[in-house]
Amino acid sequence: MVAAGKGKIPAGAYSAMTDYPEDVYTEPSDVDVHTLRNLGPLTGLAGVWEGTRSLDVNPKAEGPEEQVFVERIELQPIDPQTNGPQLFYGLRYHTHIVKPGEIETYHDQVGYWLWEPATGNLIQTLPSRAGVIRGRGHRRLCDNDAVAAGPIQPPPGVCRSANHRYVSFAKT
Repeated sequence: MVAAGKGKIPAGAYSAMTDYPEDVYTEPSDVDVHTLRNLGPLTGLAGVWEGTRSLDVNPKAEGPEEQVFVERIELQPIDPQTNGPQLFYGLRYHTHIVKPGEIETYHDQVGYWLWEPATGNLIQTLPSRAGVIRGRGHRRLCDNDAVAAGPIQPPPGVCRSANHRYVSFAKT
């Protein structure tokens, strides 16, 4: 761990959840408040996305049941979050899915995608009666960097397909 003076823990001063500093209560002192500059692999996802030709395949005993749907997801930057010495940058997301031509909700989900630079962890929070689900990811989100669809070209590193149209992106 890097020492930054008494009572101060620099952002990202530990390497893993098992490498705890002696003081697990003091928050980092040098947090960069510019979330979009610190989102790591989540950077290119900030914005509003729509998928108009998505397909849900539900396995059934009598054969697969298919349902076409339209999806809209908004991913908005949040302020940096600390948890003792941990530092997270992230996006709040809202996914709303309907069947084509209908207004009734087919699926709706809210949560957060968080990036922890010190460990490289990607965390997705999901609402659940059992609590929050945490997962570890990779720094590169998509190897399929093929064809971009829609009127706006998404930022580099964003998964692209003809089924999803990039609606908006703004760095502030």
